[in-house]
Amino acid sequence: MVLATSQDFQTPDSTVTFTADQWVDRLISGQPLLTENPHNVMEVVEILAAYGRVLGDYSKNLLYIANHQFLVLFPIFKYMNGDRSPQKLLRHGLHQRINYEFAEYCMKAMLWHGGGGMDAYLDTPEFVAGARRAIEAKIAGNPIMQGVDRLFSEFLIEQVRMSCYYSNLGQFWTIMHRLFMDLEQAYRDKKITKIIEVVNFVKDGLVANAAVPITYSVTIKGEIYDILPASQGLTFLVDAAIPYVEAVFFRSLPFMGTLSYNAQARMVPQEQDKFVYGALFADPLPAGGGGIPPTLLTQDMLHYLGEDLLAYYRTFGRGEHDLRVKMVVSFQKSMFCVTNGAIFGLAPADPEAARAHYRAWVDRLLTGRLMDVQD
Repeated sequence: MVLATSQDFQTPDSTVTFTADQWVDRLISGQPLLTENPHNVMEVVEILAAYGRVLGDYSKNLLYIANHQFLVLFPIFKYMNGDRSPQKLLRHGLHQRINYEFAEYCMKAMLWHGGGGMDAYLDTPEFVAGARRAIEAKIAGNPIMQGVDRLFSEFLIEQVRMSCYYSNLGQFWTIMHRLFMDLEQAYRDKKITKIIEVVNFVKDGLVANAAVPITYSVTIKGEIYDILPASQGLTFLVDAAIPYVEAVFFRSLPFMGTLSYNAQARMVPQEQDKFVYGALFADPLPAGGGGIPPTLLTQDMLHYLGEDLLAYYRTFGRGEHDLRVKMVVSFQKSMFCVTNGAIFGLAPADPEAARAHYRAWVDRLLTGRLMDVQD
């Protein structure tokens, strides 16, 4: 990956050209990454409103899996959220449902890329000891599971680590769901009229929730087992939000089944920190392909798409025939705004440190689709 330095980056209207240094100056002066215009404000708020509702569904399922499918090795009902009624099973079979697979895709990206205090804690003897107590309680009286545990001593420990990420992402998205719903209401109340106001709203929400604790415990046979105890001091911003942005917005994973990657020919980076398959980099064209993560997400957001945004989409391109591609572009716009809010929220007070902070972010962002989604 080649980082941007001082080469020119031109905005879509071809009237202004910004160098990387000028982008840094814009951020220092409090200007947003995304162009200020009414269409962008409407697109970003409306797509975040749909996304926020989907996150409400995703977070409930992730927390259900973490809390009620703990060490269930074949969780065939994990997407049911505890409802196994014939009507629910029929809707699920006919695919009249939310694609919870996308939530798991994001969870596995976080699990693989790691980062934050939770990732570090999951490799400590303290975590292993707590996980082992929960495992032994769960498999007591189950000779098959006990045999699996004796043969593969790390297998169930790794399953507990994955459960921690189910819970972590579920807790993170619960907060983001509320934040995006509040943003939509502020927009309806005409308190949000500019992109910079969207960015600052997100920034204020992230800062306000920064210290919310991230904990995780399971109840087994009436007894509570702490897997991520409060004593570890894990929090929303440092141990959930930042690892999520890094793993999902920036790095992520190649989309399986769309291209053939030859890792031996270095078509896939050897270092995880060089991955650039995240939401801020992804080509929107695969949207529409079966099983492709952007398609799963856009299909879910279609259930909640507002009429204003749908009417706007009908005015250009192929109308409703390329809805998913348009939604991915709108989603990328919104994710640049969310990232912008995080950048502002994490900026140090010292001017020199702040410039270095912004420059590091700009060098990464300009290798993505920032210029492609401006207007």
